[in-house]
Amino acid sequence: MPRITPFRPAAVCLLALLLTLAFVASADGAGFKANLRVVGAGGKVLAEKDVATADTSVKTSPKATCFGAGTGGSGKSVTIKGNTAMGLLARGSKLFAPLRPLSISDHFDFGLALCGVGSSVAKGKASWYLKINHKPVQVGGDSAVIHPGDEVLWDLAPSFPYPEELVLSAPNSAKAGTPFTVRVLAYNEKGKSKPAAGVRVTGASAPTGADGRTTVTLSKPAKLIARASGEIPSARGPVCVGGKCPK
Repeated sequence: MPRITPFRPAAVCLLALLLTLAFVASADGAGFKANLRVVGAGGKVLAEKDVATADTSVKTSPKATCFGAGTGGSGKSVTIKGNTAMGLLARGSKLFAPLRPLSISDHFDFGLALCGVGSSVAKGKASWYLKINHKPVQVGGDSAVIHPGDEVLWDLAPSFPYPEELVLSAPNSAKAGTPFTVRVLAYNEKGKSKPAAGVRVTGASAPTGADGRTTVTLSKPAKLIARASGEIPSARGPVCVGGKCPK
């Protein structure tokens, strides 16, 4: 019978440790995709795309003073981890012009502070509201870890309490001229949802009722969006018609 040496258990432990570290590195590393949605001033959608994560260098701005006089950035470049909500935004800013420039301050000990995305800049009582998978985040954007397939929303909220986020459910396809039903939910700042009444939906005959539902009729492919005054508009929901889908 072969004799087990003291080195074998150590080797097994070392292998397990290396596999664990490899898994962590893979989870923290670049390359996975998450959905980035940015809604700026006046409810304007600045970006709504799947973005591949990557560590990204961004130059901080001395003009990023939305948190008060003297709170602007140093002007130095900082590298933001790709597997964070702010890292996803930073990566998106390299890909989509409406997200440039980012106005970020490194003045605070708690982490990076976001003041502006493109022409949408926080002023007065306005601030950037961050949600991941429809739930608010209690840490800074550069500390908010994200995972493959996450939905990351940055919204320039005019004031506190924050607006509710509208989420639209619609079929993937429909027949031209044939009505179909869609539903809208509103997610509050605690991540709880409820049917959203009085919401306008692309192509709908009337606003949503108390159950959050309304009827839509399309003659051609379209991307539906739900809007209500003072609330965060929904992501666009593509609906194919007659075998053709919206671009």
